[in-house]
Amino acid sequence: MVRLYDYAGSANCYKIKLLLAQLERPYETVDVEIFRGESRTPEFLKKNPAGRVPVLELPSGEYLAESSAILAYLATGTALWPEAPLPRARVLQWLFFEQYEIEPTIGTVRFWKLTGRDKSQLDLFAKKSDQGQNALTALDRHLEHRSFVVAETYTIADIALYGYTHVAAEGGFDLSNFPAIERWLKRIEEQPRWVPGPPPYSALAHG
Repeated sequence: MVRLYDYAGSANCYKIKLLLAQLERPYETVDVEIFRGESRTPEFLKKNPAGRVPVLELPSGEYLAESSAILAYLATGTALWPEAPLPRARVLQWLFFEQYEIEPTIGTVRFWKLTGRDKSQLDLFAKKSDQGQNALTALDRHLEHRSFVVAETYTIADIALYGYTHVAAEGGFDLSNFPAIERWLKRIEEQPRWVPGPPPYSALAHG
């Protein structure tokens, strides 16, 4: 059985739990209170030198970090991670887009807004909000005539993008301006064994 080192409020961790639920794969969780410094201890840094969650511990005792890498590992051999070169490359394209355009903008804006940190970083908050708006515009344009991110097939690219996009409203983004995204979110939530998340940040997260 795999073990997930997890911070409940993290959408990056939620992506992994959504995939595990949909694969019906049993797993253990180890809660890591990142705002208490538990991801920065010498012991944890041996698991992931970057000091971040999620981290997946494999039955072999090896560790795998970075949410996109974990998604790809867990989905290997399933339709969620295509084997053909071009569909697989397109999944990678959107995994990269999510980590470069969505998570650092929408994820950051949401975190700052929910924890009250936005008030001390007004200029940067506005800049990242604009960047997040641009990312949502690009994603909405791509999804206008598609059921899922890679043609008609639900893949880990959808799971990765869903993680922060579906909670974008908590960062002040008006998803009603993105009708293709709203339809796509609904389709994901209709997938078998979909589970909601992530829960609110812990009290320690509030600045």
